Amino acid sequence: MDTLSIRLKIGDREYPMKVKPEDEAKIRQAGKLINEKLKRYREEFGLDDRQDLLAMVAFDCMVEAMDLSETNAAGSEQVKATLQEINTQIASVL
Repeated sequence: MDTLSIRLKIGDREYPMKVKPEDEAKIRQAGKLINEKLKRYREEFGLDDRQDLLAMVAFDCMVEAMDLSETNAAGSEQVKATLQEINTQIASVL
């Protein structure tokens, strides 16, 4: 399996990583989004402590992931109900 060695800068630190070539853009985008959130929290709340900033970003990301998970679950239920309705209609025609 081919991997790329990259260095991702988050905050003031660089992290070496080995990633699949097809995942490189996604991982770099994730790093960019984290850095943007760090900057936003630093400016919005006047935080300078890296630990506090990273904790706030982690918390924010977790809330977003939980919201997305709930949205996906609700969407899946809606799709399931629609498919059941379609199946019922097809069965009644046949």
